[in-house]
Amino acid sequence: MSDAALRAGLDLATLSDVLRLAGSPGFDRLQDQLRRTGGCAAPIRLTGGTKLLDPATKTVLHAYATDTEPGGVLRVACGNRRASRCPACAWTYAGDTYHLIRAGLVGDPAKGTPDTVRDHPRVFTTLTAPSFGPVHNRPGNRPCACGTRHAEDASELGTALDPATYDYAGAVLWNNHASELWRYFTIYLRREIARRAGLTQKAAREASRLSFGKVAEYQKRGAVHFHAVIRFDGPDGPDTPPPAWATLDLLTDAIRAAAARVQVDVPAAGDHPARTLRWGTQLDVQPIGAFGNGEDITEQAVASYVAKYATKAAETTGTVDRRIGNKEALDLLGVPDHPRRLIEACLDLHPLYPDRKLRDWAHMLGFRGHFSTKSRRYSTTLSALRQARADYRAAEQRAALGLPDPDDDPEHSTLVLAHWAYAGHGHTPGESWLAANIRRDIQHNREAAREIRAALHDLEGELTYE
Repeated sequence: MSDAALRAGLDLATLSDVLRLAGSPGFDRLQDQLRRTGGCAAPIRLTGGTKLLDPATKTVLHAYATDTEPGGVLRVACGNRRASRCPACAWTYAGDTYHLIRAGLVGDPAKGTPDTVRDHPRVFTTLTAPSFGPVHNRPGNRPCACGTRHAEDASELGTALDPATYDYAGAVLWNNHASELWRYFTIYLRREIARRAGLTQKAAREASRLSFGKVAEYQKRGAVHFHAVIRFDGPDGPDTPPPAWATLDLLTDAIRAAAARVQVDVPAAGDHPARTLRWGTQLDVQPIGAFGNGEDITEQAVASYVAKYATKAAETTGTVDRRIGNKEALDLLGVPDHPRRLIEACLDLHPLYPDRKLRDWAHMLGFRGHFSTKSRRYSTTLSALRQARADYRAAEQRAALGLPDPDDDPEHSTLVLAHWAYAGHGHTPGESWLAANIRRDIQHNREAAREIRAALHDLEGELTYE
């Protein structure tokens, strides 16, 4: 193999495929397809086509078929939210989550949330799991209980000090019921708000609404915890101001009281005793500042933090991002000891609690909930954001083809006839290498643009100050 190929990270099979693709007549169009997917790691391959017709005259205004495409297929982005599966699509998902959370904090009339929502009381809450046994950690300036001062990237962080006494069964059962703990928390929270306001629950609901957006994150020990933006609204949601009694202090007190009340009972099974699952004592509730004037956390920080963890899952703890059928697979996958024991606990508990589907979610260490959720009135939806992006691209396509915009001229709308068939997914080795390079180039350009915007913002501030 040549030195150039080695420097480019190409093995012989990949190099051979890249040369084949580069010599093919559709190479430029292939690169264009890969670029339009953002460098997706595992695009969906489709065959078929579309026709745009004038509904009055039945004239074909435009026709497209995949017959002329490289390989006879159209490649579209897979849309996977996991960064471990597809960094390109995960970046898009994180961006959508950022705008969804931010719209509920600062308001965005274009997304259906008024700017006045910024004046509503809102907090950033973190709900954690209880302890299942001592783990290696970094307790401030003191050494860990094992006597070692661990580095920030030490592999043993979060793992059990004594695996023989660590409650692995309790940990995975807690993860498995975490979504139910959250559901009961939202129920008790509304009750605690009404009690503190001196109202019945019905009267409190008629005078105010509670909106939230949350994301799940795995701690190093493999336990799920939730980060949530919780906001007071008026009776009609974010369009109306909350009542005078709906204060930040009342919301904070109600959150703490509700979290302390929540419990989920798990019956005994086999040799495992009955359990009562609760939230951990490390509850954090912080007010969100509108402009960062001395507050601990700002709107920008919250939206960025939530978006960051929307694309991550249990693989951050050392497990894998695919289902595991049996314990023997753990040897082949090289799963570290701590997450391995958690996965084995899921597999052992599955026959005892078959309705909990612990075997199916063993790779998630028992957690089976949605990673990102929100209440109906919090802000816009991911579907609306995706539709806006699709509409924008469709408008670009119409402009390129010289077709009228149906919104500007309803009398000259077009009829779209489409037929698509699934033809597989993924890349050849050469396509995968090309897509990875395209994704890196896009990422580099984004980072460069971000640095330029930050520099211009700082310069603008300096000029304003002078």
